[in-house]
Amino acid sequence: MSDTPKPAYPRIGLLIDGEWIYDRPTLCDVENPSDESIIGQVPKATAEDLQNALASSARAFDVWRRTPPSERSAVMKRAAALIRERASMIAPIFTMELGKTIAESLAEIERSATFLDWDSEELRRLYGRIVPTDPPIQQFVVREPIGPVAAFTPWNVPMSAPSRKVSASLAAGCSVILKPAEETPATACLFAQCFIDAGLPKGVLNVVFGDPDEVSHTLVLSPITRLVTLTGSIHVGKHLTRLAAETMKPVLMELGGHAPVLIDENVDVDGVAQMAVNWKFRMAGQFCSAPSRFLIHRSVYGDFVESLASKASKLKVGDGFEEGVQMGPLANRRRLAAMADLVEDAVSNGARIATGGQRVGNRGWFYAPTVLADVPLEARIMSEEPFGPIAPCASVDSMDEALEISNSLEMGLAAFVFTNSMQRADHLARELQVGSVALNVFTSPGADAPFGGYRESGIGREGGPEMYHSYTVAKTIAERRIAV
Repeated sequence: MSDTPKPAYPRIGLLIDGEWIYDRPTLCDVENPSDESIIGQVPKATAEDLQNALASSARAFDVWRRTPPSERSAVMKRAAALIRERASMIAPIFTMELGKTIAESLAEIERSATFLDWDSEELRRLYGRIVPTDPPIQQFVVREPIGPVAAFTPWNVPMSAPSRKVSASLAAGCSVILKPAEETPATACLFAQCFIDAGLPKGVLNVVFGDPDEVSHTLVLSPITRLVTLTGSIHVGKHLTRLAAETMKPVLMELGGHAPVLIDENVDVDGVAQMAVNWKFRMAGQFCSAPSRFLIHRSVYGDFVESLASKASKLKVGDGFEEGVQMGPLANRRRLAAMADLVEDAVSNGARIATGGQRVGNRGWFYAPTVLADVPLEARIMSEEPFGPIAPCASVDSMDEALEISNSLEMGLAAFVFTNSMQRADHLARELQVGSVALNVFTSPGADAPFGGYRESGIGREGGPEMYHSYTVAKTIAERRIAV
């Protein structure tokens, strides 16, 4: 039986210049991944709609960048409060669209509000500096908002990814055009409504849906847009970066990862395995900092794989509305097929299925929590991000070997290390070529710390004061204090 009733799915619109627009042709259907039912339609922005959104964003930027920091902070705090007040109403919609459990949906909604909490305070500490110079010249440096932002966000975190980008934009004094994923449109629209009701001036936040190629070309190539930011795949990130280069505008890219987990000898095998199950299979493994390559010291390898598989096999898989469910479905049929292909390839290369490895049921996109043992490095899953509930395991003779394997890919977003040697922990934390390292814990940076990747995993950082490096530009002002 369902603990939480399924609500009516809201109508999806375009938000342009403070008004919702609904009377547009259908771009695509929205599917409930738990039962494959069609729950709504996504409208397609016209070429005129996109130009109107750009013009609105340009007008609003001139207003918002001049709005006093205290007023910007107050609007953001009111929006955060509304997000929390409406969490119980938004969460079921969130679960209908993506399949997450209600608990996971509520957790992401709360995480989204924390970005606004932190940024609304940090914006008051966007300090400049005075540069020591010889009189009569004095120089000082100020940071100014970069301009209207084009923000592209994914389906797997349909509220926290928009929140990171919208919150940072507003804190810096920028307007923003948000292009959410078509798979999860209602969550993004409900999020945007919180800003409207919080008193955000019209046009500071616009929301558009449309043909991906048309939207990206229009927004990125427009001279109005001054920053392009994406959370998404490496392929899309490279495409948008090439477009941005046409008009010499910067990009902020949080792209794919393939997070290694380095497990040393003499660790608490059952304790680490339980933490790994809790983190790996949340959101059905569909998040960028999910552990996706387990590199385990040979001395504990067998015990760890056995423990991980045993614990994973006990997870309850099902509709996110059902009581006791710990893992929901994959987002769509494509993800289900991708899991099957990766498992088949790994097994054909000599891997062993310790648990899972198959679809669950025949309706909805459910895939069993899967642990693969003895996975060779040649298997695709050791070099391709699975973005799903598969944990490939390989044994290593030392942490130096694990380090070499970890750094062998062009991706470097997150990594996890479990060891009782602090000397080894310090060495691995320094040498891992990733944007964030977690030692003896599974976690990911929140609002107060930077998050981003090395090499093909991205450009720039989201979160922490470092976010302002992307959303603002430095201006040096030189003054001669004595008149001629």
